[in-house]
Amino acid sequence: MSVEVTGIGGFLLLALAVWAIISIVNSRASTGRKVLWCLLVLLFPLVGFLIWLIFGPRARR
Repeated sequence: MSVEVTGIGGFLLLALAVWAIISIVNSRASTGRKVLWCLLVLLFPLVGFLIWLIFGPRARR
């Protein structure tokens, strides 16, 4: 049972990270900021996603 929950949790985290990266790339932020946000989300998936969600660039700014 725990393996299935971990698999679902990992898949959900992957989906959120992909959504964050797509939003970052489509934002109007500078290229350098986009690279830094993408690295943060990729290197620290859960914490990076949460930080991006609160402080990150938005697609429609």
